[in-house]
Amino acid sequence: MRCDRIWRHARLATLSPDRPGLGEIDDGLIASLNGRIVYAGAAADAPVDLDAAEIVDCEGRWITPGLIDAHTHLVYGGDRAREFELRLDGASYEEIARAGGGIVSTMSATRATSETELTASALPRLDALIAEGVTTVEIKSGYGLALEAELKQLRAARALSQHRPISIHTTFLGAHALPPEFAHDADGYIDEVCGRMIPAVAEAGLASAVDAFCEGVGFSLTQTRRVFEAARAHGLDVKLHAEQLSNLHGAALAAEFGALSADHLEYLDEDGAAALAGSGTAAVLLPGAFYFIRETQTPPIDLLRRYGVRMALATDCNPGTSPLTSPLLVMNMAATLFRMTVTECLAGMTREAAYALGLGEETGTLQAGKACDLAIWDIERPAELVYRMGFNPLHTRVWRGR
Repeated sequence: MRCDRIWRHARLATLSPDRPGLGEIDDGLIASLNGRIVYAGAAADAPVDLDAAEIVDCEGRWITPGLIDAHTHLVYGGDRAREFELRLDGASYEEIARAGGGIVSTMSATRATSETELTASALPRLDALIAEGVTTVEIKSGYGLALEAELKQLRAARALSQHRPISIHTTFLGAHALPPEFAHDADGYIDEVCGRMIPAVAEAGLASAVDAFCEGVGFSLTQTRRVFEAARAHGLDVKLHAEQLSNLHGAALAAEFGALSADHLEYLDEDGAAALAGSGTAAVLLPGAFYFIRETQTPPIDLLRRYGVRMALATDCNPGTSPLTSPLLVMNMAATLFRMTVTECLAGMTREAAYALGLGEETGTLQAGKACDLAIWDIERPAELVYRMGFNPLHTRVWRGR
């Protein structure tokens, strides 16, 4: 079999669900053709006629699937460093939001920034993710909070893939906060999101999913249901910011609609965990936001384990509550703050993150037929990727076999 490229003399953490733990292979080999894996496994079991135009000697390095950041708000205008100061002085997330800060302040900056400038300002953040082995990233809108501004944000996010070799998946988050034009009229704004914005986003093909912020400072369960119904009517997947600051039972609603994911989940209860398990909805845990806003209630990891809910991890990169662009630090935080295991952390940034984006059959593991997205590491054991802080052992990043 003639391939484009072969990586040999490698140790593999395949993350294959067919193998225990990380799916480790001591003397492994990966072969790719046309950007897809045609073989990933033990060198001794590889087809005898396997050959390639280029053969890469990994010299015993570890290969994992390329990392996946399944929840970001990477494209926005301005920053919120001043709010960081206020938070250090004792102001709460809710107090800042109700005083006109928070998401609405980023809205103003985003509306005032051109599409080209939004893309340009997001590139350094994207580069930071790429530098730590990220090959797929989800990017949400939600800082325009008006039709044209939301479309602008989504176009800017999509344009990033023209500048960097990476897979970009965009999500419409119009129901992120109440814009000033609809002050004291949340239902009126949801009318706008459902009746005008979602149809326009779907028609333009600018997003594959719709998200919402179901929270006391966001939108109610009833309003979120309307958003989900509109999304489904236009053929879009759904996901949800749920149970971050309180328990409004948003996770159960997400499960009812077969959502790809429910994210944050610090205040998730047992009924919510059972609902997620029943629907196959992934839990996306965001330790950066937990750390940054100094939350004290951790997500119920043991509950999620007991019900067999998929646990993904993500940076939640955003200007207000998680200005974080290090997936390696996310894994360390998940281990130290949430007490997740090394296997759970690495799976959370690869296999489970892929499922949280509806890409479980496309990427996230080292298996034949999947996209050849790899991260090659200068490490002695995979635990180093979770154990170290402020150290990046990435040797090579491969996207679509290149």
